[in-house]
Amino acid sequence: MNPTAPNHSASGQVTFLGAGPGDPGLLTLRAVEALASADVLIADPQVLDVVRAHARAHVDTPLQASTDEASNPVSPNGVSTLRDTANLVMTAARAGKRVVRAVTGDPGLDGNVAEEMLACAAEGIVFEVVPGIAAAVGVPAYAGVPLRDAQGTDVRFIDARCADDRCWAELGTSDATAVVSTTLDAVAAAAGELVSAGRKPDTPMTVTVAGTTTRQRTWTATLGSIAQVLKAAKVLPSADGGQPVIAVVGERSAAAQRDRLSWFESKPLFGWRVLVPRTKEQAASLSDQLVSYGAVPHEVPTIAVEPPRTPQQMERAVKGLVTGRYEWIAFTSVNAVKAVREKFEEYGLDARAFAGIKVAAVGEQTAKALVAFGVKPDLVPSGEQSAAGLLEDWPPYDPVFDPIDRVFLPRADIATETLVAGLIELGWEVDDVTAYRTVRASPPPAETREAIKGGGFDAVLFTSSSTVRNLVGIAGKPHNVTVIACIGPATAKTAEEHGLRVDVMSPEPSVHKLAEALADFGAARRDAAIEAGDPVTRPSERRPGSRRRARS
Repeated sequence: MNPTAPNHSASGQVTFLGAGPGDPGLLTLRAVEALASADVLIADPQVLDVVRAHARAHVDTPLQASTDEASNPVSPNGVSTLRDTANLVMTAARAGKRVVRAVTGDPGLDGNVAEEMLACAAEGIVFEVVPGIAAAVGVPAYAGVPLRDAQGTDVRFIDARCADDRCWAELGTSDATAVVSTTLDAVAAAAGELVSAGRKPDTPMTVTVAGTTTRQRTWTATLGSIAQVLKAAKVLPSADGGQPVIAVVGERSAAAQRDRLSWFESKPLFGWRVLVPRTKEQAASLSDQLVSYGAVPHEVPTIAVEPPRTPQQMERAVKGLVTGRYEWIAFTSVNAVKAVREKFEEYGLDARAFAGIKVAAVGEQTAKALVAFGVKPDLVPSGEQSAAGLLEDWPPYDPVFDPIDRVFLPRADIATETLVAGLIELGWEVDDVTAYRTVRASPPPAETREAIKGGGFDAVLFTSSSTVRNLVGIAGKPHNVTVIACIGPATAKTAEEHGLRVDVMSPEPSVHKLAEALADFGAARRDAAIEAGDPVTRPSERRPGSRRRARS
């Protein structure tokens, strides 16, 4: 039976899906397809957020509801949870639903779902298995620990929680690389089992917790020293000792080369919590870039965009575009593009209405928004991406070559007059139209406000003077340990006026250059710590008063 074929029985179908060890980027294409069509999503708590992002907005999540409502949903051995989960899967499938059962790692290696599969088979319910990246494979890769070298070696996987004496004895007399699944507080005991079974105490060992996530941390030691290493790092004893870890043991597992192979934890902003105070639409691409540097972006809208109080001026201008009133239209922000596009859709217009009109755009994101609308800008500043930069390239009005002398400028209600004055000086008539209003956003949740004022964020990116003023107004001033990064001199001046120390300045007025500059700062700070023999820490891990400038 083809598991992906339509099910014509009264029952639904079940997809047993591996969600990987934790990094959302490790989901397979097939997994994303299955999630997009699911009626019911039943996921391990550890990966619920990872998979729910790809499910439909109103997908049913009964496991979460039952866990939230139950006073004691999990027994000490987890049996009641597994039984409840299996019942939820079967109940939904019998009702004709498309069920996705998402597990951490891979269904065959990490997920204890064999009984659920057998139950489906017994009742004739169609099911499929979508493999995922197993934790025992994905975590070492993210830790920079290849499991085999050029000469090749045997690799064995063992779950220390259920291993018997025979398992330990076989590994102890072997030179195979051992990948051990265990918990943080039991890893030293597992190392002891291997030594007792015959492995040398000086055998290299790495231990990784929270693998493939920005909370990942790896320690390099030997079988004989791992207990002391974890104690010296103040990791143990700990209330979090029960969290799962992946340990890699073996002379040929390249643990000694981890300082050169640790590609993930050595990202310039690894684990940094970075505050992005922009509107949701503007923050998306910037957040994606920060994630690529290893950061954890936290988007806090400081500006809300609303329609103009009196829409008549905007309506007349859009009609003027169609009737040939303008030679040029100039967009200075993504919000201006959005405002015009929404008005076009209201009138049943599309990008063809721009035929015969020259289009100017300030900024890479504004240009991209126009291209997405179906409009290729005729003019983008060759230098500084600002109103001044646009004026440097804007042609003066020439009555011989320009049949129309008027420019449509849709913009915010608080925009400066620089562009208008400059265009008039070049001989153009300007219809300066309020396309949208910017107002201060509502305060973020109390937890976020406390993190801002208490040093819970490692950095904050200010992309305009208004983001400085509004963030301080709705959430308070960022703590002294927080790295302050500004997009340009005007923004930096506003930050300093509010008592903030500016650590990073973008070389160009671009949000992406600003993120690059912060990454460079983080890399220099990391290199300085390593050169000095200090542990690499995040700014938020420094106590107040102990802050030192990063070396360049």
